[in-house]
Amino acid sequence: MGGFAHYFSSAGFPGYDGRIPSSSGTIAEILKENGYNTFAVGKYGLTPDEDTSDAGPFDRWPSGKGFEHFFGFLGSETDQYKPALVEDNVNIRPDGRHLSEQITDKAISYIARQKKAAPDKPFFLYYAPGATHAPHQVTPEWSDRYKGKFDKGWDVFREQVFANQQKQGIIPANAKLPERNGDIQAWNSLQPDQQKLYARFMEVYAGYLTYTDYEVSRVINYLRSINQLDNTLIFVVLGDNGGSKEGTQEGTVSKAYTPRRNKGLTRDSARLFNEAHISEIGTPASDANYPLGWAQASNTPFKYWKQDANAEGGTRNPLIVFYPKGIKEKGIRTQYGYVSDLLPTTLEFLKIPVPQEIKGVKQDSLHGTSLVYSFENAGAPSRHTEQYYYIFGSRAIYKDGWKAGAAHHPNMPELNDFAGSVKQVPAKDFDKDVWELYNLNEDFNEQVNLADKYPEKLAELKRLFEANAKKYNIYPFIDWEDVFRARLINSRRHSVPLLNDKVMIVQDILLLIKKIIVGIIVF
Repeated sequence: MGGFAHYFSSAGFPGYDGRIPSSSGTIAEILKENGYNTFAVGKYGLTPDEDTSDAGPFDRWPSGKGFEHFFGFLGSETDQYKPALVEDNVNIRPDGRHLSEQITDKAISYIARQKKAAPDKPFFLYYAPGATHAPHQVTPEWSDRYKGKFDKGWDVFREQVFANQQKQGIIPANAKLPERNGDIQAWNSLQPDQQKLYARFMEVYAGYLTYTDYEVSRVINYLRSINQLDNTLIFVVLGDNGGSKEGTQEGTVSKAYTPRRNKGLTRDSARLFNEAHISEIGTPASDANYPLGWAQASNTPFKYWKQDANAEGGTRNPLIVFYPKGIKEKGIRTQYGYVSDLLPTTLEFLKIPVPQEIKGVKQDSLHGTSLVYSFENAGAPSRHTEQYYYIFGSRAIYKDGWKAGAAHHPNMPELNDFAGSVKQVPAKDFDKDVWELYNLNEDFNEQVNLADKYPEKLAELKRLFEANAKKYNIYPFIDWEDVFRARLINSRRHSVPLLNDKVMIVQDILLLIKKIIVGIIVF
């Protein structure tokens, strides 16, 4: 399922229709058929927009994908105090409390009721808080804990975090901190009011993260109180594919004052609005997201961020695995793993075979690789040796420690820049995207581009990406320009063309005429 289940990105092509096919059964469906109760709370962004009313259909809601109970939201993000809330198969009215508190209460209630009725029956819980995706909303009780903690700014913060990571052995001792991104200003070059504003964004984000940790701890402590914690296999996946670059250089207090919503907005006017509304950051009155400088800082030790499939910073997340009964050797593992490995890892732990059919539908082959071998032997060689990446134009291929990747232009920030920006939106040409080459075995955070030194290796990996692209329905390439220009089959409206791209304006007009003609024929 490429992209999202939203109107704006559902393209109608195989792999891009915004629907999980029945031939790709979920872990909830598998465990349910093997005697588990199955619960989900929080974010479930896999239901097509057109199916989310109380009329359904419900076969692509959580209840149609193996979950016996669901409490949360069906979109990519939601207001934490006024969420688009769903319980089971019904849209419901939120009660005004923070969403994380509500989903935690519900998760505990599901477990409690099940254990009262059938103490020995196993359960599966999918717990996915809206945090720390935007909007960043949390009470001052949490955000005020960090007052003054970020006053030294993102440059110092990155250095401190990097040093701590090396001290703890999380990253190699000889690793180098990437340079500050060229789109980010040096902290010491900012005006005092800017520094105050940007520091407040990060105080709220940190408080939001700490509050989320507290809500997770409530579930953990409940399992401990009923003597089930040591009997529970827990996977904690941290992150949203890297620090968010969606908050622009100035940060977002209100989405109404972002370039996408306000075409005439300049950086100065956005900053002045934010400074005037600084007290609203984190409150129900704001849908806040931090500025770009904190995106790179929160992504330390990597150089890029969310949406960049070509870079480790946009694809690499920590995974914590807890299972006292099954994991005897604690510590850090460095073997390559991918999100698709979580399903086979779970099935191996539970000794459940991969099903050939689910509900009479023949299942696709399993793409992931179980990570159990690495838990048992920290020095074992990686078994997941090849993996492609693709996110709205940016792409990469990994093979045996080597990685080739290409950033794609125009990307979202380029399409979504402030009015009066001196930068021009580059013309779209996949063939002109520049590929880079890295040896992750020796250079884990992609500091030394080896494309010129090893052109044969780069060519080999590019051929491998092409083979994967054809095998896994990555073609036709869908990028952010297609989304912004509403070129996809389910786009509800046609976007205003970018005025510095005359060729694309002509193509857009022709596309619009074609839609009008088709509409006349249909009617």
